[in-house]
Amino acid sequence: MAELTADVERSFAGCEDERLRVLLQALVRHLHAFAVEVQLTETEWKRAIAALTATGRLTDDRRQEFVLWSDTLGLSMLVDAIAHPKPDGATESTVLGPFWVEGSPELEYGDAIFTSAAGEPARVHGRVLDLGGSPIANATVDVWQNDANELYGVQDDDAPEAHLRGRFRTRSDGTYAFLGVRPVPYRIPNDGPVGAMLAASGRHPWRPAHIHMIIAAPGYETLTTHIFDAESPYLNDDAVFAVKPSLLRRFVRDGDRWSVENDIVLVPAP
Repeated sequence: MAELTADVERSFAGCEDERLRVLLQALVRHLHAFAVEVQLTETEWKRAIAALTATGRLTDDRRQEFVLWSDTLGLSMLVDAIAHPKPDGATESTVLGPFWVEGSPELEYGDAIFTSAAGEPARVHGRVLDLGGSPIANATVDVWQNDANELYGVQDDDAPEAHLRGRFRTRSDGTYAFLGVRPVPYRIPNDGPVGAMLAASGRHPWRPAHIHMIIAAPGYETLTTHIFDAESPYLNDDAVFAVKPSLLRRFVRDGDRWSVENDIVLVPAP
């Protein structure tokens, strides 16, 4: 078995892309070591191939089952931690998730990201700042979230294409604001191979209530993060391991709607 592994590893020795060679050879070593450690059976191998085949068939521009595998196995958060270490005072990053859509509509300060919604309205507001506390003007704040039916707009055939997503620009003082809804806990899609894995292993598919954000500004590292509702269930056992205590926020009553303040601190680009 060791000779086989060595032969496969050597087969990539002529790869001219050094990084690709390192990745493929390491993949071979670890994949073979895994199979040997668990004494992988032919039946288990065939079931794994079938799960990957089903994953490919299910993945399209509205659903990314491969990302769900990465999320539920903790790989997404591990890659994020490697790629985006943050200094003290900076807003921490977390997973992108499978429901981001390119080309969300550009909206004005304070606009709603829905035309009608089942959830309770919630005003999200704050500032985008640098590490020294100075405002960052004209930063892009790309937001998306689910509705009270647990669904994101891209999952909901009855919702408009841009339901509960939008892009905003910070004002000269770094402020941004939009009207969304108070998010609710939801189940990641569990009717496919990932859901079958969770059920077979005794795990649940729930994520705590949150709102997604990507914040970008020239000269700063782009930040992908969440606002987590501090009162939500599943904060301690998020199905994709994405909760960080620094990202918890409290929603407070403000008349006939909720309000949540969320300042964001970016780090300079490397």
